[in-house]
Amino acid sequence: MSEDSNVLKQRKEKAETLENSGVDLFPNKIKKENSVREVIDYIDKNYNPVSPEDKIFSVCGRIMSLRRMGKAAFLNIEDMTGKIQGHVTRDGVGVEKYEIFKKFDIGDIIQINGKPFKTHTGENTISATDIRLVTKSLYPLPEKYHGLKDVETRYRQRYLDIIMDSEVREVFKLRSKIIGIIREYFTQNNFLEVETPMMQTIVGGATAKPFVTHHNALDMSLFLRIAPELPLKRLLVGGFERVFELNRNFRNEGISTQHNPEFTMLEFYEAYAVFEDLMDRTEELFKDIAMKIHGKYELPYGEATIDFAKWQRISFHDSIAICLFNNKKIDELSEEESDEIFNKEKIDKRLKHYGVKMHADEPLGKYQAKLFDLFVEPQLIQPTFVTHYPTDISPLARKNAENPLITDRFELFIGGKEIANGFSELNDPRDQKMRFEEQVAMKELDEEIPPEVDYDYIRALEYAMPPAAGEGIGIDRLVMLFTNSLSIRDVILFPLMKPHQTVSDEKKAVIKAS
Repeated sequence: MSEDSNVLKQRKEKAETLENSGVDLFPNKIKKENSVREVIDYIDKNYNPVSPEDKIFSVCGRIMSLRRMGKAAFLNIEDMTGKIQGHVTRDGVGVEKYEIFKKFDIGDIIQINGKPFKTHTGENTISATDIRLVTKSLYPLPEKYHGLKDVETRYRQRYLDIIMDSEVREVFKLRSKIIGIIREYFTQNNFLEVETPMMQTIVGGATAKPFVTHHNALDMSLFLRIAPELPLKRLLVGGFERVFELNRNFRNEGISTQHNPEFTMLEFYEAYAVFEDLMDRTEELFKDIAMKIHGKYELPYGEATIDFAKWQRISFHDSIAICLFNNKKIDELSEEESDEIFNKEKIDKRLKHYGVKMHADEPLGKYQAKLFDLFVEPQLIQPTFVTHYPTDISPLARKNAENPLITDRFELFIGGKEIANGFSELNDPRDQKMRFEEQVAMKELDEEIPPEVDYDYIRALEYAMPPAAGEGIGIDRLVMLFTNSLSIRDVILFPLMKPHQTVSDEKKAVIKAS
C-alpha cells in the first residue's frame, strides 16, 4: 500500500472513531464570534503579561499545523483574516474533549474558545478553554513546506492553492479591491452601472470568433457575447449619457499566459466626450488604483518597473516608423522607407521573413497591424497610448476630421501588452452601415469577422446617438499589472482547463461497450 493510501486509511479510521463516539463530523449552526484578526489586534493593543484579562474569544478556522506533546499541543489555525497559534491542554479543555481533539488532523476546520496571550517568544496565542470539530477533512493537505508546485494542480484545484499560499489569497483579495475602486470611480463620476445580455442573436462590438449555443424553446442559435459595445451604445441613444459595465466576455480563441476564453471586461461610454478625454480619464483611474492599492506610482512588473505617473502618447504610424527606422517619425522618412510602411508588397516581404503570411485582399491596415504586433507592441513597457489607427481596421471608430484614412482611436499598452481600446464613436448611421457591409464582405478572409450586419444597431443610430467616446479595459490584464502576475491564470480564480483524466481511455471503452 502506498504512503498516500496509508494516510487516507488512517484519516478514514479517525473519522469513523469520532462518529462512533457521537461526534458530528459536519455539524450545522456553528456561530463564529470572532475573526483571527480581531484576536491579534486585541493582543497587540491590550495584552499585559503581568495582569492578563480573562476575556474569552471564539474563533473558527482550519488547522494548518499541529504539534502534539502528550497532554498538550500547539496548533496554527487560519481563517481569511490571518493565522494564530492555539495552545490546547488536557487540563484546559477537559479529559473527554482532549481525547476527541487527539483525533483531529491538519486540514480540519475547528472552533477554539480561549484566552489570548503572547508566548515568551512573542507569538500571539489562544489558550483553549474549549475546542470542537466544525468540519472534518477527509483528505490530507499538500505537504507544508512544498505546497502545490505543480502548475496544473494549482489551477485545477484552486481551493488547495488558496489554502496553502497566502500570496495567492492576497492576489485575489487585491483583485476584488481593484474592481471596487473601479466601480467607485465611475459611480462618483456620474456613470450608471448597467447589465447587457450575455447571449446575443448577432455577433458584434469586436472582431473575434464567438461561442455558439442554442435556445431550444425558440429554436434559434445564440452567441455568447464577445463584447457589450453595441448594446451599451444603444443606451446612449436612449438618453443614458454615461454608462459602464463590468462583466464577462467570451471569445473562442486559444489559451495562453495572456488569454482565457472567458474574461472580465470593463466598458464605459460617455456622451459629449472625445477619445482624448478618455485617455485623460484612464490615466486618472490607473493612478487612483496604484495609489489606493500600493500607496505609490512606481510598481514592479516582471523585470521592469512601471511608472503610472508618466504616460506617453504616440501615433500608430509613428510608432512603427520609430521602431523600424531608428527613431524617425513618419514625416522624417525617405520615400523608400515610407514604402516599407505603406506599400503592401514591401510589408508582405518583411512579414514573410518573420513567418507571417497575409492574404493579398486584406486591407493595408491589417498588414500594418501585423508590423505593429511584431516590432512595436513588445517594446511598449511604460504606459503608452497609441493613437490614430487605420480606418480599415477600426469599423466602429469615428474618422479623423483631417485625415479620413485614420480614426480617432487609441489602444493602451503597458508591460508589452494591450490593456485597453477606445475611440470617439462613429454615430453617422450611413457611414456605419457602409463600414459594416464592407467588413462582412471580407468574412471569407477572416473567420473572426462578424458574419452579418447588425441592422437593428444601424436603426438605433438613425434615431440619433449623441457624439460620444467609449473604451474597453481588460480587467484580468489590469489585475496582472497591479499584482505583478505574469500569467492571466494567476488572476482568474478558475481558469479554463481540460477535464481531468481520472479514468483511462481503455476503461472508458470497456464501460461504453458494456
